[in-house]
Amino acid sequence: MTPAQNKSGRWPVWAVSLVLYPFAAGAAYVNLFFLFLMGQAIGLRAISSVEAVIGGIILGIPFAWIAGRWMRGMIDEAEDAADREI
Repeated sequence: MTPAQNKSGRWPVWAVSLVLYPFAAGAAYVNLFFLFLMGQAIGLRAISSVEAVIGGIILGIPFAWIAGRWMRGMIDEAEDAADREI
């Protein structure tokens, strides 16, 4: 069996996304908070930290999924390149 055929130890996208979720939720929280803070310049109200955390938790789910798909693609590309060199 060649290394390209042995894909049994691969992480699925949902597992990669689950690992990335805390980072995605934290990034969503910070960006949401600062977006509304800057939005005061055009008349929006600033949201509280609690509202930003709740928004980060909710928005972290699709952001983590997108990041997980991107990361899984990067891993696949690196594995394919490594297999070609063998």
